[in-house]
Amino acid sequence: MDTQSIREKIQEVKYPGFSRDILSFGLVKEVTFEKNEVFITIELTTGDASIPEKIAHSLKEKVGTLEDVKKVNVTMEVNTPDPASKPPSSDSSSAPQNIETMQQVRYIIAIASGKGGVGKSTVSVNLACALQEVLSNRNKPNKIGIMDCDIYGPSIPLMLGANGQPEIEKNLIIPVKNYDISTISMGLLVDDDTPVVWRGPMIMKTIKQFAENVNWGDLEVLIVDLPPGTGDAQLSLTQTIPLDGAVIVTTPQKAASEVARRGARMFEKVNVPILGVVENMSYLEDASGEKSYLFGEGGGATTADSLESKLLGQIPLDVNIRKGGDLGIPIVINEKEAHASKEFLSIANQLIDKLYNK
Repeated sequence: MDTQSIREKIQEVKYPGFSRDILSFGLVKEVTFEKNEVFITIELTTGDASIPEKIAHSLKEKVGTLEDVKKVNVTMEVNTPDPASKPPSSDSSSAPQNIETMQQVRYIIAIASGKGGVGKSTVSVNLACALQEVLSNRNKPNKIGIMDCDIYGPSIPLMLGANGQPEIEKNLIIPVKNYDISTISMGLLVDDDTPVVWRGPMIMKTIKQFAENVNWGDLEVLIVDLPPGTGDAQLSLTQTIPLDGAVIVTTPQKAASEVARRGARMFEKVNVPILGVVENMSYLEDASGEKSYLFGEGGGATTADSLESKLLGQIPLDVNIRKGGDLGIPIVINEKEAHASKEFLSIANQLIDKLYNK
């Protein structure tokens, strides 16, 4: 028997209190099969002694149903968390936290890129608006949120037109709203002229607080705008928040698409599914409809193929996207008939199909 069949059974074992499985949380350290016996090693961090017992019991129950398996041996390597407040470990085997403030969030999507300057935040804001409209058209709850985790360059408030400092209620931060989209961002917590000069652990702690100390309430979809790259902050967030998937943003040129592919490998490492690729700044279209490919062609499709995923859409270069971002009026809201708006709506429809049919 191959270990893939065993891993498929392991994937049926949910982390206690979560709808996500222990494999996707990166807790499975080793799986072997020898002489009709399965050997599974689990590594997790928890102070609750009942959790390892529940996981071991479920593993034996699920994997034991496989043909040719006579015995399931489970080894638990349990680390006790430091009682002091520490940022999440960069080790992908750390256990997730049961985040009470996110219990009413149905789906969580990360928007990621390997490098900066590809328009990731622009995609996040317009996609949030598009998801809101698509859900409304399908007669589904359409409450959307954006968690801006780009600590050094927090541009979501500007692009969404969200102003004012968040209020505190019952020791929880209340997100700021505009267009009925809830958002939290470092841009709402510091003055415009205050630089954010922080080391990694402080950034990771802030991201953790955005998840645990913000009253997100009842949301259908929460978009998490990740910082560019694949550092500790990104890895910590994927361990802290139970992501339902990630969307990779790139531009057509080879340099951007190659970095995007490398960045997406982080999600494979922590078993977060890649929902698809969005190619931004794909082409410039003149009044006659002729397209000019200023940054080359094919980067998005190449990235999607290499990740065995789908190219969800190609967003054109449109000066009104930039103007909308500067004014806090996303193009999806301000110009519904624009090609870019229709493309964002198409991407949103595909994502909703993926999430609801998974």
